[in-house]
Amino acid sequence: MLQIRADLVEEIMAHARAEHPHEACGMIAGAEGTERPERFFRMTNAAKPTGDAEAQEREQAHRALVLGEAHAEYAGEPRSSLTYYTWDVKERLRAQREMDERDEWPTVIYHSHTRSEAYPSQVDIDVASGPANDPRIHYVIVSTRPDAEARVRGHDLRSFRIVDGVVTEEEVDVVETYMFAHTGADDVPDLG
Repeated sequence: MLQIRADLVEEIMAHARAEHPHEACGMIAGAEGTERPERFFRMTNAAKPTGDAEAQEREQAHRALVLGEAHAEYAGEPRSSLTYYTWDVKERLRAQREMDERDEWPTVIYHSHTRSEAYPSQVDIDVASGPANDPRIHYVIVSTRPDAEARVRGHDLRSFRIVDGVVTEEEVDVVETYMFAHTGADDVPDLG
Protein backbone atom coordinates (compact mmCIF):
# COMPACT_ATOMS: atom_id res chain seq x y z
CA MET A 1 0.00 0.00 0.00
CA LEU A 2 1.15 3.52 -0.79
CA GLN A 3 0.46 5.99 1.97
CA ILE A 4 0.87 9.53 0.69
CA ARG A 5 0.03 13.01 1.95
CA ALA A 6 -2.78 14.89 0.23
CA ASP A 7 -0.50 17.85 -0.58
CA LEU A 8 1.79 15.53 -2.56
CA VAL A 9 -1.17 14.12 -4.50
CA GLU A 10 -2.21 17.68 -5.33
CA GLU A 11 1.37 18.50 -6.44
CA ILE A 12 1.34 15.51 -8.80
CA MET A 13 -2.04 16.50 -10.23
CA ALA A 14 -1.06 20.17 -10.60
CA HIS A 15 2.08 19.15 -12.48
CA ALA A 16 0.12 16.76 -14.73
CA ARG A 17 -2.50 19.41 -15.52
CA ALA A 18 0.15 22.06 -16.20
CA GLU A 19 1.96 19.81 -18.69
CA HIS A 20 -1.15 18.45 -20.44
CA PRO A 21 -1.27 17.49 -23.33
CA HIS A 22 2.33 16.40 -22.69
CA GLU A 23 3.18 13.73 -20.14
CA ALA A 24 4.47 15.02 -16.81
CA CYS A 25 7.04 13.12 -14.75
CA GLY A 26 8.77 13.35 -11.41
CA MET A 27 9.74 11.70 -8.17
CA ILE A 28 9.03 11.97 -4.49
CA ALA A 29 11.94 11.21 -2.20
CA GLY A 30 11.74 9.64 1.22
CA ALA A 31 14.25 8.77 3.91
CA GLU A 32 16.26 5.65 3.13
CA GLY A 33 14.78 2.68 4.95
CA THR A 34 11.23 4.05 4.83
CA GLU A 35 8.50 4.07 2.21
CA ARG A 36 7.19 7.47 3.25
CA PRO A 37 7.14 9.99 0.36
CA GLU A 38 8.27 13.40 1.62
CA ARG A 39 10.16 15.62 -0.84
CA PHE A 40 8.73 16.44 -4.27
CA PHE A 41 10.85 16.62 -7.44
CA ARG A 42 9.03 18.01 -10.46
CA MET A 43 11.07 16.80 -13.42
CA THR A 44 11.23 17.92 -17.03
CA ASN A 45 9.96 15.56 -19.70
CA ALA A 46 12.94 15.59 -22.07
CA ALA A 47 10.70 14.25 -24.85
CA LYS A 48 8.84 17.58 -24.90
CA PRO A 49 9.87 19.79 -27.83
CA THR A 50 12.07 22.70 -26.78
CA GLY A 51 13.16 24.19 -30.08
CA ASP A 52 16.75 23.16 -29.28
CA ALA A 53 17.79 20.97 -32.23
CA GLU A 54 20.72 19.37 -30.38
CA ALA A 55 18.58 18.52 -27.35
CA GLN A 56 15.90 17.11 -29.64
CA GLU A 57 18.47 14.94 -31.41
CA ARG A 58 19.83 13.62 -28.09
CA GLU A 59 16.32 12.84 -26.88
CA GLN A 60 15.44 11.01 -30.11
CA ALA A 61 18.62 8.93 -29.84
CA HIS A 62 17.80 8.16 -26.21
CA ARG A 63 14.21 7.26 -27.16
CA ALA A 64 15.43 4.89 -29.88
CA LEU A 65 17.82 3.26 -27.41
CA VAL A 66 15.26 2.91 -24.61
CA LEU A 67 12.18 2.10 -26.67
CA GLY A 68 13.62 0.31 -29.66
CA GLU A 69 11.54 -0.55 -32.70
CA ALA A 70 8.81 -2.33 -30.74
CA HIS A 71 7.66 0.85 -29.01
CA ALA A 72 8.47 3.49 -31.62
CA GLU A 73 4.78 4.23 -32.15
CA TYR A 74 1.67 4.68 -30.08
CA ALA A 75 -1.70 4.17 -31.78
CA GLY A 76 -0.05 4.57 -35.18
CA GLU A 77 1.75 7.82 -34.30
CA PRO A 78 5.48 8.26 -33.66
CA ARG A 79 6.23 8.43 -29.94
CA SER A 80 6.38 11.94 -28.55
CA SER A 81 5.93 13.75 -25.24
CA LEU A 82 2.19 13.33 -25.77
CA THR A 83 2.52 9.58 -25.15
CA TYR A 84 5.94 9.10 -23.57
CA TYR A 85 8.24 10.64 -21.00
CA THR A 86 11.93 10.48 -20.38
CA TRP A 87 13.96 12.19 -17.70
CA ASP A 88 16.13 15.16 -18.42
CA VAL A 89 19.38 13.34 -17.62
CA LYS A 90 21.13 16.29 -15.94
CA GLU A 91 18.08 17.06 -13.84
CA ARG A 92 17.72 13.40 -12.82
CA LEU A 93 21.39 13.21 -11.83
CA ARG A 94 21.11 16.43 -9.80
CA ALA A 95 18.03 15.06 -7.98
CA GLN A 96 19.79 11.76 -7.27
CA ARG A 97 22.81 13.58 -5.84
CA GLU A 98 20.53 15.64 -3.59
CA MET A 99 18.82 12.48 -2.40
CA ASP A 100 22.15 10.76 -1.77
CA GLU A 101 23.38 13.73 0.29
CA ARG A 102 20.24 13.54 2.44
CA ASP A 103 20.19 9.74 2.69
CA GLU A 104 16.99 9.56 0.64
CA TRP A 105 15.73 7.43 -2.22
CA PRO A 106 12.90 7.82 -4.77
CA THR A 107 9.97 6.22 -2.95
CA VAL A 108 7.58 7.34 -5.71
CA ILE A 109 8.16 7.75 -9.43
CA TYR A 110 5.17 9.35 -11.09
CA HIS A 111 4.04 10.32 -14.55
CA SER A 112 0.86 11.16 -16.37
CA HIS A 113 -0.97 9.53 -19.23
CA THR A 114 -2.72 12.04 -21.45
CA ARG A 115 -4.61 9.68 -23.74
CA SER A 116 -5.06 6.50 -21.77
CA GLU A 117 -6.07 5.26 -18.35
CA ALA A 118 -3.76 5.39 -15.35
CA TYR A 119 -2.22 1.97 -15.94
CA PRO A 120 1.36 1.07 -16.92
CA SER A 121 1.99 0.82 -20.64
CA GLN A 122 4.36 -1.81 -21.96
CA VAL A 123 7.01 0.93 -22.18
CA ASP A 124 6.43 1.79 -18.50
CA ILE A 125 6.79 -1.87 -17.57
CA ASP A 126 9.94 -2.34 -19.64
CA VAL A 127 11.61 0.77 -18.21
CA ALA A 128 10.61 -0.06 -14.61
CA SER A 129 11.91 -3.62 -15.05
CA GLY A 130 15.25 -2.44 -16.43
CA PRO A 131 18.67 -2.51 -14.80
CA ALA A 132 17.77 0.15 -12.22
CA ASN A 133 14.73 -1.83 -11.05
CA ASP A 134 14.00 -1.37 -7.34
CA PRO A 135 11.03 -3.38 -6.04
CA ARG A 136 10.42 -0.83 -3.26
CA ILE A 137 9.42 1.95 -5.68
CA HIS A 138 5.78 2.96 -5.96
CA TYR A 139 5.00 3.79 -9.61
CA VAL A 140 2.19 6.33 -9.57
CA ILE A 141 0.34 7.06 -12.80
CA VAL A 142 -2.34 9.68 -13.27
CA SER A 143 -4.57 10.17 -16.27
CA THR A 144 -5.40 13.65 -17.52
CA ARG A 145 -7.69 12.57 -20.33
CA PRO A 146 -11.12 14.22 -20.11
CA ASP A 147 -13.02 10.99 -19.41
CA ALA A 148 -10.60 9.75 -16.73
CA GLU A 149 -12.19 7.80 -13.89
CA ALA A 150 -12.04 9.53 -10.50
CA ARG A 151 -10.46 7.00 -8.13
CA VAL A 152 -8.50 8.91 -5.49
CA ARG A 153 -9.79 12.26 -4.22
CA GLY A 154 -11.46 12.99 -7.54
CA HIS A 155 -8.42 12.06 -9.65
CA ASP A 156 -7.56 9.07 -11.82
CA LEU A 157 -4.47 8.23 -9.77
CA ARG A 158 -3.20 4.69 -9.24
CA SER A 159 -0.09 3.14 -7.73
CA PHE A 160 1.75 0.02 -8.83
CA ARG A 161 4.73 -2.10 -7.97
CA ILE A 162 6.54 -3.28 -11.09
CA VAL A 163 9.05 -6.06 -10.53
CA ASP A 164 10.61 -8.13 -13.30
CA GLY A 165 7.80 -7.23 -15.69
CA VAL A 166 5.02 -8.11 -13.26
CA VAL A 167 2.58 -5.28 -12.47
CA THR A 168 0.78 -5.30 -9.14
CA GLU A 169 -1.68 -2.56 -8.31
CA GLU A 170 -1.67 -1.39 -4.73
CA GLU A 171 -4.08 0.57 -2.59
CA VAL A 172 -3.49 4.31 -2.20
CA ASP A 173 -4.13 5.78 1.24
CA VAL A 174 -4.19 9.58 1.15
CA VAL A 175 -3.62 11.22 4.53
CA GLU A 176 -3.38 14.84 5.63
CA THR A 177 -0.31 14.10 7.73
CA TYR A 178 1.76 11.02 8.47
CA MET A 179 1.46 11.67 12.20
CA PHE A 180 -0.78 8.96 13.65
CA ALA A 181 -1.58 7.71 10.13
CA HIS A 182 -0.78 4.16 11.25
CA THR A 183 -3.70 4.37 13.70
CA GLY A 184 -6.21 5.26 11.02
CA ALA A 185 -6.55 8.82 12.32
CA ASP A 186 -5.30 11.65 10.15
CA ASP A 187 -4.92 14.18 12.92
CA VAL A 188 -3.59 14.56 16.41
CA PRO A 189 -5.95 13.04 18.97
CA ASP A 190 -7.92 15.35 21.24
CA LEU A 191 -6.20 15.11 24.62
CA GLY A 192 -8.37 17.69 26.34
